[in-house]
Amino acid sequence: MDHLHQTEFGSDRYLEKINRAQSNGAQTVIQPGLPGSSLSQSPFILPIRGANPLESEELNAKTNDQKRAEKRGFLSFRAKFHPKSTYSSSADQAVRPPSLVEPTSKQTRPFDQLFYDLPNELQVEIIASLPLSDVLNLRLASRSLHALVTLNEAPITRYHLDHHVPAYAKRLYPIAKGTTLNLHYLCGIWHRLHVAAKLSYLMCEWISKELFLRNTEEKKKEFAAQRERMRRRLIPVLFTVFHFFETYRNLHLKYLDARNGKGLLKEPYTTNPIETEILNMYDDRTLLRVHEAFPLIVSSFCRRLRPPSYVGRVERSLRGYLREKPADEVHVAILCIGGLREVERIWEVKGYNTRRAAVDNWYNMITCDPVEPEPKRRRGMLGLKRKKSSVAVAKAFTHDMPPLPAMPTSDTNAMNADSRQSYIFNTSLSAGMPMGPLGKEHLKMMLPDLPVLQKIWLETAEAMILERKIVERPSDIKRGAQIFTDLIREDGVEEEDQWWYGTVASESVMPSLEAIEEDALE
Repeated sequence: MDHLHQTEFGSDRYLEKINRAQSNGAQTVIQPGLPGSSLSQSPFILPIRGANPLESEELNAKTNDQKRAEKRGFLSFRAKFHPKSTYSSSADQAVRPPSLVEPTSKQTRPFDQLFYDLPNELQVEIIASLPLSDVLNLRLASRSLHALVTLNEAPITRYHLDHHVPAYAKRLYPIAKGTTLNLHYLCGIWHRLHVAAKLSYLMCEWISKELFLRNTEEKKKEFAAQRERMRRRLIPVLFTVFHFFETYRNLHLKYLDARNGKGLLKEPYTTNPIETEILNMYDDRTLLRVHEAFPLIVSSFCRRLRPPSYVGRVERSLRGYLREKPADEVHVAILCIGGLREVERIWEVKGYNTRRAAVDNWYNMITCDPVEPEPKRRRGMLGLKRKKSSVAVAKAFTHDMPPLPAMPTSDTNAMNADSRQSYIFNTSLSAGMPMGPLGKEHLKMMLPDLPVLQKIWLETAEAMILERKIVERPSDIKRGAQIFTDLIREDGVEEEDQWWYGTVASESVMPSLEAIEEDALE
């Protein structure tokens, strides 16, 4: 009978031995080359080099013999001509077991190559989970990333709407039917949220200092919790006021266009029809909350544009506060034409005189064409004229040059076709920010038909609140000190978060103070 280790692998004799072992119920399997070896992990194991301990000992013995032969024979010859050589024979590599072979170092690939190797669906999911500012910065990194973000605006916007945008923002700016989601819609909401958050922070700082008289550092620390709750509650209210003035400007322009410039001041009405149409978009709770805080928002902005001292003209002249407060028409123009973005920009200007100068410059810009100052004429010494600079000569040359000839129609069509196919110039963000500057024609139509400052929102909203029976009597509406008490109270924060935000407010919805102070809105 042949020995077990001499049986050929896969032969009939080998299979007969395996069947015999299985029929006897043995748990061990005879492996070729190792008699009596027991294996409990698997009923059958292929003969692999290195798995047999005897085989590894034989290989180690062979390598030792070869090393001794190398030392005796050609090793001395190799040392003479190749003293620093790391030569190893092919026989060594063939005989050396895999466990003794040195592992080769894996070459690490850069992150961008690993990212581009992923499927497009995973790339879009990774980009969508980033903050919106990082998503917009990716569009500037390369053309491939710009195309990737531009072609997948819908899933990125959907992710941010589901995870970061509060419920009240989606109620006020719902997605229109038949339109696809894009980054312009998402950036517009975040622009309004950022304006509301920053203006809320500025208002709370002014209210705590001027009205609650928290001037010292100790008093500010004691009032920090109340100020944070007040800021938290004012953000949704200011966001709703932003929506009101933005919608009012759009509807007012449509109203004037439909009636050939004949505005509201020339027609009798009991309640403002434009304001009625806007306030019908708000539910009862939102309408009541904003109506209670609206006088505080307008009065605080008007107080911001007044001189800090009311003692007399002598003290104001000593302090340098020579300008009076602006007229009511200026306040109305800032609110109805510029919106809360312009209110926030003027509010954060430091110094009363500088702030009043900014108001006058903005109002003069929308009421009349800006006049460029005439350049001062300098006379040279001894009556000699000065030599014109190269910049002035270039301007005069370009001014006197005739206009360039018009392009052929075929070239213009080709350029238009190329621009349509370009992802850089035809993106959703090219539409601009919400409530941007108006043209001259719209300004001429809207400026003479602006409402009175004391009647904006208040009369129409109070009439609608009583009509809907949100409160039984006008005295039930909170006014004055009741508003401040309601803003700084501790109870009801979780319930308000559930109403305004849909869930507990996250940090992404209300940016931190550092982000509000540093981020630019343009």
